[in-house]
Amino acid sequence: MTRKRFWCDPYLPRLDTRVSSVSGDMITVEETIFYAASGGQESDAGTIGGHRVEEAILEDSEIYYRLETGHGLSVEDPVEIAIDWQRRYRLMRLHFAAEVVLELVYRDFGPVEKTGAHIAENKARIDFVWEGNISTILPLLSERSHQIFESDLPIQSAFSDKAKQRRYWRVDGFAQVPCGGTHLRRTGEVGSIRLKRNNPGKGRERIEITLA
Repeated sequence: MTRKRFWCDPYLPRLDTRVSSVSGDMITVEETIFYAASGGQESDAGTIGGHRVEEAILEDSEIYYRLETGHGLSVEDPVEIAIDWQRRYRLMRLHFAAEVVLELVYRDFGPVEKTGAHIAENKARIDFVWEGNISTILPLLSERSHQIFESDLPIQSAFSDKAKQRRYWRVDGFAQVPCGGTHLRRTGEVGSIRLKRNNPGKGRERIEITLA
């Protein structure tokens, strides 16, 4: 199984490794910094051995990479993985911002049901079952989330079950949340955010999050 270096060092933009399997355009590698879409967070963008990664697929704890046709790689070939660091860092900031907003909704306005989430490079969103207009709580959510970011608290990230590859993040005094994404070191790295309400359908409300 591929060793997922993006968990122990999510700030690493390049890594030298080797190809561990090849099946047409699909390959696996011995270890990786290239995150595959999971839990609503989009995949990284970048290259393996100088070839653009067209798709990263997480399946049964293994990550498969589909490269551009004609990559010519073989098992045991040395390759460099290079990710788009600016994209990764924005994803990390928006991911954590969305997690904080979600935890505040649960804590201060629950019980509430989340129905979906998506973390892209330029915007994150969280969908809820919600009667009424969720914009009424956005000023308070914004104030409380910014208090957490401005406190610049350390973010701990570790395995809760290493055998099953289950992880969590924790901010002491705030929350501990199961999550296998890539995480910041400190809450202050998020900076400022903007919250916006959207209405995807009757009985559903959406909070959109952008970096200010």
